[in-house]
Amino acid sequence: MNLPSIDADLALVRAGKPLIDVRAPVEFAQGALPGAVNLPLMDDDERRRVGIAYKKHGQAAAIALGEQLVSGDVKDARVKAWLDYVEKHPDAIIYCFRGGLRSQIAQTWLFDAGSQRPRIDGGWKALRQALMARIDSAAEQPMLILGGLTGCAKTLLIQRLEGGVDLEGFARHKGSAFGRMPEPPPSQIDFEHTLAKRLLTLSGPLVVEDESRQIGNVNVPLTFWRAMEKAPRIRIEMPLDWRLAQLIQDYIIDLERGYAEQFGPEEGWQRMQAQLSNSLARLKKRLGDARLQRLQRLQALAFAAHERGDRQAHEAWLAPLLTEYYDPLYRYHLKRQQDAGVVELHVGDWDSCREAAQHWQAEHAANRQGHARSGVPQPLA
Repeated sequence: MNLPSIDADLALVRAGKPLIDVRAPVEFAQGALPGAVNLPLMDDDERRRVGIAYKKHGQAAAIALGEQLVSGDVKDARVKAWLDYVEKHPDAIIYCFRGGLRSQIAQTWLFDAGSQRPRIDGGWKALRQALMARIDSAAEQPMLILGGLTGCAKTLLIQRLEGGVDLEGFARHKGSAFGRMPEPPPSQIDFEHTLAKRLLTLSGPLVVEDESRQIGNVNVPLTFWRAMEKAPRIRIEMPLDWRLAQLIQDYIIDLERGYAEQFGPEEGWQRMQAQLSNSLARLKKRLGDARLQRLQRLQALAFAAHERGDRQAHEAWLAPLLTEYYDPLYRYHLKRQQDAGVVELHVGDWDSCREAAQHWQAEHAANRQGHARSGVPQPLA
């Protein structure tokens, strides 16, 4: 039987095609293709046992064991799950690791049940390679880095720019000791795939926040990170009271809302307090015992006031945390960049940096169009 296959084309990701990942749950958890749902041919234990049979006795023995393990009611349930999904998503496409035996078996069982869907030729591996290649090629696009002290709403500005690439959003982490979000972090692979999917929509100049290579649990791909290191910068400068208001919104109000949505108001409040308390405690080595204890007392008082409805009370510990820890740390980072010769195109308030970034994007987009019309190769920066 010659069942249909399609190329591992990035157009599938760009179009948001619904995908059926028939790999085992443990494989899916390590990283899936964007838009995929996990409806496995074998569960983790079945996959493990089949793998052992393959190593000891070869492919034929592995296939025979797989057919024995996934048969009868088990097989019927898995075919039904595929059929139900295809009924809701008639354009769904099947894939496994390399587009081989598992996806072909799923295709065959679906066909026998009256439904024919194609598989991705080369499977997860081929399309992942294409996604990673897109990240590498994006490193050649004009890139602008947005910097500034903690609380300058850099992420908000990134999100409002047409060519903005929100690395923190993809990492589900705000990039600081207090940056953990209520949602579980992605795997490294899922982070890379989400970044690549965003980059598929951006052929022009990119604007990225000034980040460490590690953001929470994930790392920015090396080629993209190296381009970030060399890119010109603009820097937001905002007064302390403005930044504190932003931090109250991001790290208190939004965080409380996020935890409440995930776990309910009571448990969410407890989890939020635990996160902020633990985040502060992890800075002990940098803050020193005396300063940490002072901030912990202020934080405890702020939690008590928060329970009475006064969220602004958190300024009492956030303000010294900024002025005594984060601001000196950022200025040290900034001096190292300046000593290394990094180009800073503009320094100003939030609105002026937005205008500067938009002007930079428009200028590079116009240059790109001009080079395209003339046939002259486009400069990289």
